[in-house]
Amino acid sequence: MSSTTVRRKSNTFYVILIAGAAALGGFLFGFDTAVINGAVLSLAKAFNTSSWVTGLAVSLALLGSAVGAFFAGQIADRYGRVKAMVVASVLFTISAIGSGMAFTIWDFIFWRVLGGIGIGVASVIAPAYIAECSPTHLRGRLGSLQQLAIVVGIFVALLSDYFIATSAGSADSPFLFGVAAWRWMFWTAVPPAVFYGMVALTIPESPRYLVAKGRESEAVNVLTKILGGDVLPKIEEIRQTVLRERQPKFSDLLSRSGGLLPIVWIGIGLSVLQQFVGINVIFYYSSVLWRAVGFSEKDSLSITVITGAVNIITTLIAIAFVDKFGRKPLLIIGSIGMTLTLGTMAYIFGNAPLDAAGNPSLAGSAGTVALIAANLYVFCFGFSWGPIVWVLLGEMFNNKIRAAALSVAAAIQWVANFLISTTFPPILQYFGLGSAYGLYTIAAATSFFFILFFIKETKGIELEDM
Repeated sequence: MSSTTVRRKSNTFYVILIAGAAALGGFLFGFDTAVINGAVLSLAKAFNTSSWVTGLAVSLALLGSAVGAFFAGQIADRYGRVKAMVVASVLFTISAIGSGMAFTIWDFIFWRVLGGIGIGVASVIAPAYIAECSPTHLRGRLGSLQQLAIVVGIFVALLSDYFIATSAGSADSPFLFGVAAWRWMFWTAVPPAVFYGMVALTIPESPRYLVAKGRESEAVNVLTKILGGDVLPKIEEIRQTVLRERQPKFSDLLSRSGGLLPIVWIGIGLSVLQQFVGINVIFYYSSVLWRAVGFSEKDSLSITVITGAVNIITTLIAIAFVDKFGRKPLLIIGSIGMTLTLGTMAYIFGNAPLDAAGNPSLAGSAGTVALIAANLYVFCFGFSWGPIVWVLLGEMFNNKIRAAALSVAAAIQWVANFLISTTFPPILQYFGLGSAYGLYTIAAATSFFFILFFIKETKGIELEDM
């Protein structure tokens, strides 16, 4: 094996390590948003809250995330990508401790919003940092690490909820040291939150940030470890794109006529459609969904864990193929698959007879078809819109506007997530599951035309050439 091959292998290994460390923020983001799944009903009981206050307890963290995402770009450009990760880690840790110790629903909401701000910061910093530190030929695969970390975080949260609830007997029962099981569900986030902060302190700063701050000798060291060989031409290229500009401002996102630049609108469109296809309804309310169709609580939790596992497998498929097939083909196939599977679910739930409680009861093969369609839907989302949107958001903006544009797109994504999560219970109550899935089917069909007409392929293009 030649020394060049050995060096390239060690460079690749190093890049995977630092990208993986940055993606830990994604793990916490998935964990933190899904951990509440097992605690929702116990929270409502413990604090005796109405359904809309319980809904707010679940979804207000998402608005905190929108705030965190919106300001993350400014924090990252002023203080660096690594310091922003440390801030996110501190917010996560405080939020996890506070949520588990909550005395009333209102201080619980406060701790959740604080954690939400941390999630928002991490959700912007990870894709930006990974895109800025990855060699072009690996960028798509490494960018998908963010989504892989998110889905692993969701899976681990659902698994730990399941383990704690079954060990204690139920989420309301006392668990270790006589403390209610649902409180422990939140405390399980403390070790990974602290670990994220410690790991962030060991990774190098982004070379593009270092050049922008005039710290070029440090940037040379980092790029040599990432790319190997002579990196001075690359430094010069970054200097040209970065120093041609001043500090990015949100006003940079406006066109001459005063509206947002078309590319920013496209980023917003991707973010909104990724949420409007209803993926988080499956993860926040899946146990409610399967119980409505007649499964027991334990079986519903088991199905949710299986769905989480399907999500991980399909994200791995995306990582394998994103740099081979490109971003656009995977998104188009995903849109077609989601439209068909959501349409099937909308049809089945819309035509199912209702039981005494007004829930659709799926007799015979209808229940099996719905279950298969739901998991196929997660499969189609998992290899396309889940990871690829994050990859595109990390790379589709030029250096001048990347941090600011990513902040806006990610903030809008959280607002869209908030809208979908908050509207699902009332849609379910007043219009039924069929209508809810009908709306998500329309969004999936829209996503197909959006990709066809507005998205350009970014595979293999240097960030400096975007």
